[in-house]
Amino acid sequence: MTVEDSPNNAAASPFTAQQLASGASKCLDLQKSGRTIHSKRPFAALLLSPDNETVLMTSLSLSHVRHAECELARNAADNYDWSYLAECTMISTWEPCAMCAGSIYWAHIGRVIYLASEKALLELTGPGNAENLTLDMPCRTVFEAGQTPVEVIGPLTTDGWEKKVVKDAALYWSKSS
Repeated sequence: MTVEDSPNNAAASPFTAQQLASGASKCLDLQKSGRTIHSKRPFAALLLSPDNETVLMTSLSLSHVRHAECELARNAADNYDWSYLAECTMISTWEPCAMCAGSIYWAHIGRVIYLASEKALLELTGPGNAENLTLDMPCRTVFEAGQTPVEVIGPLTTDGWEKKVVKDAALYWSKSS
C-alpha cells in the first residue's frame, strides 16, 4: 500500500454536536477520576471507534514522559489494525505535545480532538514548572510535517470545555506547586 492509497486519506465520519459533547464529557470525567481516585496528573485521553461513540480504550498520564496520549496511541497501535485506526478519533483533555503528536501520527489515528490548548496549560502551570515543561510546538505543526493527514479539532472553547478542563486541572496544580 502506498501513502496515496492510505485509508487515512479518507476523512473520518463527522461528529454531531451531541457526540462531541458526549466524548468531551467522558474525557473530562476521566481526567477528574485520574486526579481524584488514582492521584495522577490531570491529563486524560480516550479513543473512539469510527461510530464516534464507542470508547475503545482510555489512558491517564503516568509520568512526565509517559503522557496519556502517547500511552493510548501505543496501546491502540498494538491492538488495532492500521486502517481501522485511521477512522478513529482520539479525544484528549489537553493539546498533544510534540512527543504525543508523533506517537499519534505513527499509530495512524485519523483524528484528534483536544479540549484545552498548550498555551492554556502554560498559563496554568507557569514557566519553568519542572513537572510540566510545556513545549510551544502545536500538534498541527507536527501533523502537517507528515505524509498522511491527521484531522485536528481544538481547543474546544464552545460550551466552555477549555475552561472546564483548566478549572479541574487547577485543583491538581495548586497542590503540587
